Amino acid sequence: MATLDMQEQEQVDAFKSWWKTNGTRVMALLAVVVLALAVAMGWQYYQAKQVAEASTLYTELEKQLASNDPKRINDAAVVIIEKYSSTAYAPRAALLSAQVSMFLADAPQAKMRLRWVIEHAKETGLQNVARLRLATLLLDEKDYDGALKLLESAQADSFAGLYADLKGDILSVQNKTAEARIAYQQALDKVDAKNAYRNLIQLKLDGLAK
Repeated sequence: MATLDMQEQEQVDAFKSWWKTNGTRVMALLAVVVLALAVAMGWQYYQAKQVAEASTLYTELEKQLASNDPKRINDAAVVIIEKYSSTAYAPRAALLSAQVSMFLADAPQAKMRLRWVIEHAKETGLQNVARLRLATLLLDEKDYDGALKLLESAQADSFAGLYADLKGDILSVQNKTAEARIAYQQALDKVDAKNAYRNLIQLKLDGLAK
């Protein structure tokens, strides 16, 4: 038993010696870990709060659409974009704001919002929608090269037909008939056979021959 006590005392003495050398470092490391956990929990709470507030405001924004008041709609969208830019509601608000601006023929404002979505949205679907709408605006402004460059960006298969169709429109306006025909054919190949939109694409393709 005495031998065991001596062993225990040696272990205690060894631990005291080790702690004297490393104790400060260990405590500092623990403090860093605790602080990191506190920051992570605080950030999660902040993000959840941001999302909840943005969700409430976005619901209000959707209600404002019924008012048909462009200023109220844009003002509501701007609050979400500026205060809650990290949430998924911001790019959606920006798309709605761009849509209102397009209706009001305010192309500069619409393009600014659409570019914001392209640069900041984390969902590729929203980026695809924004590129498509922006390319349409650039086509109206006769910025054909800018529009085609946007349409060359990677897109999901669900958007491939729409992108190819708009590309065909741009090439057709430029009298690049052969290239437009290829684009329209690609659009037909990408659009579901049961989709009525194929009829419009086919009309464009047939129109090239005439």
